Amino acid sequence: MQGSKLYVGNLKYSVTNEQLEELFGTYGEVRSVNVIEGKGFAFVEMGNQSEAQAAKEGLDGQGFEGRTIKVDEARPPKARENDRRGGGGGYRSRY
Repeated sequence: MQGSKLYVGNLKYSVTNEQLEELFGTYGEVRSVNVIEGKGFAFVEMGNQSEAQAAKEGLDGQGFEGRTIKVDEARPPKARENDRRGGGGGYRSRY
């Protein structure tokens, strides 16, 4: 595991930041929790890599709020097609 940020999937839409902070807090320091509303997933940043690894191993596949949650290392966001700012269109006058 390279980082301390985790992806948490298959959450009930009603799960709160506080609930996840309490759940992951049993594995170490929780630096931040960000539940993505209406999507069923969240990101949890632990204090260090070893705490993140322990949380992943302890919680992945476990039941939480009636669902089996998926815990994995968070991946960096992919570049979006629209974020590539190259040259392009526009009007050029010939005069």
